Amino acid sequence: MSKELNLATPSGKELGRSVSNLETAKGNGPQRSLLRSVFIVITCTAAMVVNISNTTSVSISLPTIEKGLDIEEEQLQWLVSAYSLSSGCLLLFFGRLADLYGRKKAFMLGTICQVAFSLGCGFAQDGVTLAVLRGFQGVGGAATIPSALGILAHAFPPSRARSIAFATFAAGAPVGGAFGYAHRRFLTLPPRTHWRSIFYMAAATSALIGVSGLISFDADVPSSEVVKRVDWIGASLVTIGLVLIVFVLGEGEIASDGWKTPYIIALLVIGVILVALFLLWEWKLEQIIEEDPSRAASMWTPPPLMKLSLWTRARGRMAVVLCIAFLNWSAFIGWSFWVQLYYQNYLLLSPVKTMIRFIPMFIVGCLCNFFVAMVVSKLPLVIFVGNAVSGSLLTATATILFALIDPTVTYWAFCFPSTVLIVFGADFVYSAGTIFIAKTSLPHEHSVAAALFQTMTQIGTAFGLTISTIVFNSAVDKESAKLGVTVNASGTNAPMSAQLVGYKDAQWTSTSFALMGALLAALFLWSVGIVGHQRVIRHVDSDETMAMKHEPSSAEISPRPN
Repeated sequence: MSKELNLATPSGKELGRSVSNLETAKGNGPQRSLLRSVFIVITCTAAMVVNISNTTSVSISLPTIEKGLDIEEEQLQWLVSAYSLSSGCLLLFFGRLADLYGRKKAFMLGTICQVAFSLGCGFAQDGVTLAVLRGFQGVGGAATIPSALGILAHAFPPSRARSIAFATFAAGAPVGGAFGYAHRRFLTLPPRTHWRSIFYMAAATSALIGVSGLISFDADVPSSEVVKRVDWIGASLVTIGLVLIVFVLGEGEIASDGWKTPYIIALLVIGVILVALFLLWEWKLEQIIEEDPSRAASMWTPPPLMKLSLWTRARGRMAVVLCIAFLNWSAFIGWSFWVQLYYQNYLLLSPVKTMIRFIPMFIVGCLCNFFVAMVVSKLPLVIFVGNAVSGSLLTATATILFALIDPTVTYWAFCFPSTVLIVFGADFVYSAGTIFIAKTSLPHEHSVAAALFQTMTQIGTAFGLTISTIVFNSAVDKESAKLGVTVNASGTNAPMSAQLVGYKDAQWTSTSFALMGALLAALFLWSVGIVGHQRVIRHVDSDETMAMKHEPSSAEISPRPN
């Protein structure tokens, strides 16, 4: 029986030898002090904080920016969308570059972009310039986030330390949201130029992150791939396709004729075709190279940007986890968006009072990630199934509370419990999901796998907002028609009662997303176990099995039968 097969059905002695081998492999890795390891985690987490706050802080600053630069209202959305487009649609490309040429290099490049273009945004004198610079600022986010996840996966072998590192990184999302919302109080003060401080702060923080990363990160380890070339055809197809799809999702509702607008239909069709061609092209490349590895040296058959087999890892559970992330982010972002509008446009609360009502969400979000860090290595079944199912159900409960809300009752009856519960699904899935991705992907593709996970959450964000916006507008129009009111294009004359119906229906939409995520987890993740510890499966070798074998080149060898 082969050593690989012994790992598939380990006895007590074999398990002991495996652990010993793993410790030896760890000992041969990069040696660093505890303080340096802590700074690696802090640096990567800070990058996530900056990335999230670059979106939230600008979103809440739009009224101030509109007055400061005299921007037309219909152009304001581009200040948010430009960053989301570039940061979300370039993730796979930069993830592949990081895996090939060095994650530290990619991280530093992204940090430099963040510093330079954040400063540029702070000095912008008109809306068009600011929107363009925001797009380039998003390129920095696309480079830093998958690189940071790859750096953490390489720096911390599978252990409690890795679980804590990934959970801390995931906590950067709620902290980044809080950081962005904290600008609300500052922006209510004169003069109109206070909005520029958002970008100056982002530039200064990114500079500190860059210095910390330069000092604390381990040197890049050369990729184990023999052929180090980029699939430029695949990168072009997926990037352009995702840009068109995300653009359409953001513009479909506000176009001149809505979703019937000719250019909206055309761009959506082209975007879907390009993504389909990307998937077909990646499948073709993978098949060619598996049949004849020597053909990877050809200019027209480079290694694929993203192996489609990545989706089938862990017997297809990788695809399930990615879909659950998509659905949970659709629910979470939909809830956040419509609750903010409900507070400001229906209850007419000030920005400061609105921000205060979101504080429980950020506190609970950090606690959720701390919980994952403490139990993930001991209770994997709870993390991947219990957390996914119960977290999604709690998120659904939060959206239901707002779907049934009575505006006349106290904040503590509906709003507070909803704000506490909403983060469970998103944070559990994000923190546990990133750990799962790191375990089921091979060492030379950690950043690509992380980029894929991030891409699904980004698309989920756009999808959730689009679908819930369609539902909201439809509900407002129908309810206004019952009251004999014709709603204008901007919807500003819609009766308050009709708006309330729209807010509730939008929350029911988010509920459906969360419940679908819970159903997927319940159906497909019950037997997930401890991925990579108990047996070796084709394309599922984790860092543990790789270390135990001491033969990186055998990572993708299928187990042989008895």
